[in-house]
Amino acid sequence: ERIPGVSLRYVKSVKELKDPDMIILPGTKNTMKDLKWLRESGLESAILKAADKGKIIFGVCGGYQMLGETLSDPAGVEEGGTMKGIGLLPMDTIFEDAKTRTRVNGSFSNVSGILSSLEGTELEGYEIHMGISTLKGDAKPLTKITDFVESTTKEEGANAGNVYGTYVHGVFDKEAVANGVVDAIAKLKGIELEEMINIDFEEYKNQQYDILAASLREHLDMKKIYEILEAGV
Repeated sequence: ERIPGVSLRYVKSVKELKDPDMIILPGTKNTMKDLKWLRESGLESAILKAADKGKIIFGVCGGYQMLGETLSDPAGVEEGGTMKGIGLLPMDTIFEDAKTRTRVNGSFSNVSGILSSLEGTELEGYEIHMGISTLKGDAKPLTKITDFVESTTKEEGANAGNVYGTYVHGVFDKEAVANGVVDAIAKLKGIELEEMINIDFEEYKNQQYDILAASLREHLDMKKIYEILEAGV
């Protein structure tokens, strides 16, 4: 949104979707329920048609899980049972009681298709999800990341052609990632972007947190709050 010349919109219907260069499926509180909604609204069919045209489809966390072939919930974490995924990534997801919560950093790897120029680009974000996704067939991991807390490194996400998915929230926050995505699309369309906003989105978010913190300090009795914290109440 903050890069000049980029039009980004949030849609709730096929009519609003129109003919985008890239479709992003974001995270969700309930993957199976929201996939049912995509199906009933006709957006799943529109996403499949866009994928057939070679458009970029990118899923983050729950959106990533939806792109697989199956979603299984034997423990009843979400809806229970098993349902068919969108089927654009050769992958199965099983929901479990354990929840992954961690910060990560790393880089893109094995990137094919339109976004292949992202290969090696550094990223940073966090994982917060339930479920394990297992790749099959031609799908390859999209990123290689390191857990901030446990210092363990792993491959995650999936890439098949122009369809991409990752569990990492904030995957577009790094300036190099956001600019890389937009630049790849612009080159495909034969468009030269005259300028890119040189901003690290992590830094931008921290600036917004500082603004919020300043407002809270102005309107709250911070001295009293610190007294309560120190008293251990």
